[in-house]
Parts: sequence; C-alpha cells; structure tokens
Amino acid sequence: MRLLHTSDWHLGQTLHNHDRTYEHQCFLDWLADTLAEEQIDVLLIAGDIFDTANPSSSAQRQLYRFLQQARTRVPHLQVVVIAGNHDSPGRLEAPTPLLEAHGTIVVGNVLRRGDGEIDLERLLVPLRDRDGNTAAWCLAVPFLRPGDLPRLRAAEGSEPAEDSVRDPYMHGTALLYRQAHALARERAAEGQAIVAMGHCHMAKGQASEDSERRIVIGGSEALPVSMFDAGIAYAALGHLHLAQRVGGLEHVRYCGSPLPLSFSEVGYQHQVLRIDLEGGKAGAITPLFVPRPVQLLRVPATPAPLEKALAALETLELDADLPQQAWPYLEVRVLLDGPEPGLRARIEAVLAGKPVRLAKIEPTRKLVAASDEAEALSLDQLAQLQPDDIFRRLWRQKYGDEAPPEQIASFAELFHAVEGDAP
Repeated sequence: MRLLHTSDWHLGQTLHNHDRTYEHQCFLDWLADTLAEEQIDVLLIAGDIFDTANPSSSAQRQLYRFLQQARTRVPHLQVVVIAGNHDSPGRLEAPTPLLEAHGTIVVGNVLRRGDGEIDLERLLVPLRDRDGNTAAWCLAVPFLRPGDLPRLRAAEGSEPAEDSVRDPYMHGTALLYRQAHALARERAAEGQAIVAMGHCHMAKGQASEDSERRIVIGGSEALPVSMFDAGIAYAALGHLHLAQRVGGLEHVRYCGSPLPLSFSEVGYQHQVLRIDLEGGKAGAITPLFVPRPVQLLRVPATPAPLEKALAALETLELDADLPQQAWPYLEVRVLLDGPEPGLRARIEAVLAGKPVRLAKIEPTRKLVAASDEAEALSLDQLAQLQPDDIFRRLWRQKYGDEAPPEQIASFAELFHAVEGDAP
C-alpha cells in the first residue's frame, strides 16, 4: 500500500493582502497529477486545510473540486483528513455524508459517548487497498484542545501522578494516542500496519519564523515523540511548515506546507511525502518536491541602508513574459537609523513598470540591549512576540543567560492567572 502525506494547505490564505488562489490551484493540479503518476492508494491531509475557521466560498470550492478530480483520476483513492488549529472542526465535518460516499473520511471533532468517555471508534479509520480490502489502520487524531482529552483518573485509593497534574495536556494527549493505538491493535490482523495522524507541535520541532500560529504559551504545546507507540509504522504530522523528522526518527515526520506562507520560508524546499507500507512497517519514505509557481524575493538579501536597497531594486532582473498572476512577490529589507516618511513612495517609484508585486517593506531598526549588544528586530518581528518571548529576552538582557525552565513555567502560570482574572 502506498500513502501520500501532506498538510498545511492553508487554502484562502493571502500574503500581505495578495490573493493566492492561483498558487493553491497550481499545487492542487500538481497534486492530482502526482496521485495518479505515483499510484497512491491513500492521501493523508494532516490539518490546516483552510487558513481560517471561516474560509471563503471560493476556498471551499477549491477543496471539494480537488477531491472530486482526485477521485476521478484515481478511482480507488481513499482520503483521510483531520482538522488543524486553523480549521473549524464542525465546518470540515459538515459535508461528511457526501464526502464518505466519494472515499473521503474527515475527523474534525473528538466526540464522547453517553458515558462521557471518548468515542475512539471515530478516530480509527480502516485503510483499504485497491481491491477494497483492509490493509492498514489509521489513528486520525485532529488538533486537540484541552476539552478533547481523556479525563485523567488516579488509580483506586491513590493520588494522581505528580507529572500528570503538572502537565495535563501532554499526559492527556499521550493517553489518547495510547488508547486509540490499543483499539487499533485489537482490530489489526497480522501484517496490517498502524499509521498515526496528528496536528500538533512536537518537542524540538523547528518552527517557521513568523507564519505559524502559536498554540499555547509556556511550552505545553511541545509534545514528546514518546507518545507514539513503538508499534506505529508511520506518524503523519501537521502544523510545522518546515519538512522535518521528529526526534531523529525516520518514521515520525512533518511534511511541511506545500507553499511558502511567509517570507521566512523563502529558502524552504516544500514537499509531500510518499510512504510505501511493507507489511506492518513503513518501507521507503520519499520526498516529492512541490514546484513553486510564484517566486518570493527578498531584496536585499540582508537589511541594507535605503540607498543600497534602492540600488539593488534598480538592477533587479525579472522575467517580463510572466503573466501577472505569476509575478514574484517582493519583500524590501531596509536598515533605518530613524523615521523615513517617504519610504514607500521611493520604493514604489523604483519598481514602477517592473513585473513584480511589492508585498512587504521590512524596516529594521537597531535596539540596544542593556548589555550594550546590538540586536536588530523588524517591526513585524516585534509584533509577533508573545509574552513569554518578551520574558525570555528581558531575562537575557538582565542576566546574560537563558531563563531557567522553572522561571519560564512560573511566568506562564502567572500570566494565565492574570489573563483569567481579566474582565
């Protein structure tokens, strides 16, 4: 059986107010071709299909048109979709009867039975080969919010474990995966692989600089790779936009986003992953690189004084034959000593008539820390800072070292307490 792992499409996303429908359609057309050419049996979409919980009608049409075309191109194709933190679980699941009739299973919500326990059956998806026989099983676990987790109960006559009380999110998530895996083991016949899907932030995962929404502060979103049972053949993850292995394990992967979602991803090699299941294990795991229909340019490569930046724009070589929808996006990086009221007008004057779309002007100023060391931060980067980021920076400035984990945990606890008391 052959799987294809993809995630983080973010249909409907705009790049600094520039519509990206053309780019998303190029990716979906390429993906449909790839499914046919690679003879894929199951497509795994690990969350963040849409960029917002309330996507536009055109973004929804793109998704459903693709699913229809993919099934036409590959009649035996099965598609498994989980909700990400950007998605509305209910909206994704709304057309379930129609989607299931065409081979698409969507798991957006974690539901509970009448006794209050999690309905694990909904999270277990049989994966069928082209003859219609069950050949593997998928633990389709959507993005988990605290209310989605199993209730942690102490053993009879004992107190709850200290570490589970300290980090109930991590332990609740691990427990849910263990319970779902145990059910899959009961169902799986000999030689049938068990595959996991999840949309989460794994510990030591490398995040994109400014295109990923922080799930929670204080570090509790960072889950350990140990939550996946050793018997799982492959874990298909979504949320982080950079393709990467987790914990050095070949079979636990983020495939990354198929398109760059910010200029910080300009150097990423975007991909989807092909997984060949051999019996109960993953055999070859092969990256398939996604063509980039629209280029992202950062000029200059590093922030430079305004005159040098304008000179670099003057000499910018561009393809005049490109259709307007394929013109590259441009980020101009300027190092300023002070306010520059005419900045945009001067840049636009230099770019007049050039086949390029000015998406972003990144003015950078120097901030002098208490240690007299200069650190350059852009205005956008300042806006992206979370409260714990500011705490870490202030600690480094005052003490010249990283904040101890216990101090970070105490700050997070204090922050949540104050936030909870706010009117």
